[in-house]
Amino acid sequence: MQNSEVFILAIESSCDDTAAAVLINDKVISNVVANQSIHTQYGGVVPELASRAHQQNIVPVIDAALKKANITKEQLSAIAFTQGPGLMGSLLVGSSFAKSMAIALNIPLLSVNHMHAHILAHFIDEEGFEKPQFPFLALTISGGHTQIVRVDGFFEMTIIGETTDDAVGEAFDKSAKILGLPYPGGPLVDKYAQLGNPKAFPFTKPKVPGLNFSFSGLKTAILYFIQKKKIENPDFIEENINDICASIQYTIIQILMDKLKLAVKETGINQIAIGGGVSANSGIRKTLKEAEQKYGWKTFVPKFEYTTDNAAMIGIVGYQKFLSQKFETAAVVSKARIQF
Repeated sequence: MQNSEVFILAIESSCDDTAAAVLINDKVISNVVANQSIHTQYGGVVPELASRAHQQNIVPVIDAALKKANITKEQLSAIAFTQGPGLMGSLLVGSSFAKSMAIALNIPLLSVNHMHAHILAHFIDEEGFEKPQFPFLALTISGGHTQIVRVDGFFEMTIIGETTDDAVGEAFDKSAKILGLPYPGGPLVDKYAQLGNPKAFPFTKPKVPGLNFSFSGLKTAILYFIQKKKIENPDFIEENINDICASIQYTIIQILMDKLKLAVKETGINQIAIGGGVSANSGIRKTLKEAEQKYGWKTFVPKFEYTTDNAAMIGIVGYQKFLSQKFETAAVVSKARIQF
């Protein structure tokens, strides 16, 4: 092993996925995720059940990541883990394991902000994927967050726009619930939207000043629209599911794009990178790629497996922190809400 090689074990446990990855420098060698299917029957993530499942999954997942990477734990240079934001019980499982393992191996411990990781996932060395240049604008979109972030360096990030109420992922999932689709509904809305007419049912976009977002009004408008149509025709949803989903998705994408266009105009930065679970949405990916031709932007869309919660993105932040010697002691505290 060359001295220049840094072996990072990364652990992600912020919500309902237990994940572990091994990176050599900025290259992912293994990336293992254990999903929790138990939440489907409840229509959303149950925090207590999530933390119990993490306890069951964390040892097998880390073992699998090390074996897949074909390295021993003694070869590790450091351990990175998600400090927050997230579900407290879930975070504690990952942080406790990371601390214990780092102490046992006598290697550095690296804490990672989950939202920074979604942004910096673009810096994973992946064949066929270009890395953005500083400065760039990051659109982080997930079930819990909707943010436009100005990124001037690995540890120089400023939120310039964010949601004033609900996140975009919640807008997708709640719309799906209104339509009677099972949890998680966002991917199903995307699936049906690809078969429908996006302009079949126009929804009003909320008027929010500046670069901030709002999705609660849109959710209410969709609810009232569906209730009204079902009174007129009880089979309305079944007969129009593709067009309804396409119209909802089109409206959400237009809300995101309007704010991005304004952010580019205000900052003069035309490099746009997306991250977070909702960036897996095919409509958003397609629209952002079209923006390269339409507006002269340079856009960056991450590899699909690095969009939803995963440990590889935690590892790339850990690697950059390792290079900067930004180590933690075992006294570091997990935080459900963490300063960006």
